[in-house]
Amino acid sequence: MIICHCHAVNDRQIKEAVANGIDTVRGLNRELQVGNTCGQCLPHVRRVLEQTLMQIAEPSAKKVA
Repeated sequence: MIICHCHAVNDRQIKEAVANGIDTVRGLNRELQVGNTCGQCLPHVRRVLEQTLMQIAEPSAKKVA
């Protein structure tokens, strides 16, 4: 699904960037230019970022428990 229409960035690209170590909206902004133009995508970018970070953290939390 397209998240940033101004730069044609989809959710898979954001998830891939997070998997490669980007963990902030500012980092996604630098890497993918999301939010650089109109900013309407930023709430969606934050949601995808937070969901992806939680998914990455879940397996680690299960190993500790």
